[in-house]
Amino acid sequence: MMNLKWKNVGLVTGLSLSLIVAGCGSNEDNAQSEKSVSEELEYTITGTEPGAGQTKTNEEVLDSYENLAGWEQELSSAGAMLAELSEAIDNEEPIIFSAWSPHYKFAKWDLKYLEDPKGIFGDAGKINTIVRKGLKDEMPEAYTILDRIQLELPDVENALLEAQETEFEEVAKDWANTNEETVAEWTKDIDSVDGNAIEIALLPWDDAIFTANVAKIVLEQQGFDVTLTRLDPAIMFEAIATGSADASLAVWMPVTHAYLYEQHEGEFDDLGPNLDGARTGLAVPSYMDIDSLEDLEPKE
Repeated sequence: MMNLKWKNVGLVTGLSLSLIVAGCGSNEDNAQSEKSVSEELEYTITGTEPGAGQTKTNEEVLDSYENLAGWEQELSSAGAMLAELSEAIDNEEPIIFSAWSPHYKFAKWDLKYLEDPKGIFGDAGKINTIVRKGLKDEMPEAYTILDRIQLELPDVENALLEAQETEFEEVAKDWANTNEETVAEWTKDIDSVDGNAIEIALLPWDDAIFTANVAKIVLEQQGFDVTLTRLDPAIMFEAIATGSADASLAVWMPVTHAYLYEQHEGEFDDLGPNLDGARTGLAVPSYMDIDSLEDLEPKE
């Protein structure tokens, strides 16, 4: 009888100790699970190149939002940023990164922009087509086609994703073949020409390369001899303003190229947007439970 009591006491004691140990472990787990998103992110934004325009805007964001005090921006390159994003998504880990649209990442992954209540990144923008002065009179057919070209953001981002595996020229051909009715609208009632030369200036950005190649295909179908020339933004504007290039479909407004646009305003014709919904900002994978920059916390 005595042995049984001692056995029971030992059993109760063992259970009590087990519960205490389990309770301690549970508290530690809870502490880990209660770690804030900002702590998990280590108060760090994953950015791109040091000299990029968006890098400067990100710094302005860090300076302007009190709740981002102590945050830092990690810089390397767009390629490195995309590699980090891919790894984070594969492991379903938190990450906040520099984002811009159009870009293939929005076709490849489920992402969302964080709201920017202070409006530092500006509203959704557009990508405009500009042409040199005199093009309308000298090449009315090309002018009209360029004026009509209008692309949809999801189409461009899907094309940019395809271009990760295929040359841009082939992707543009595929798009034109799939969208014959749209192309026919752009060229409706336009007379063919006989090898008239036209030069399109573009930026070394994927969306600009794709759009310029679409324009090239459509213009060539009408008999134009099209040259695509990649230039830096300042030189691109200078080329259109001086007439050494005929057109560009790569002018980001109202923020990215605003300064260069204002410098040369009146020296070119603006045909308006060929794509609406262009945007820059900070974004996260959609599985993260935050929606605004104000959801983040300062570093203590």
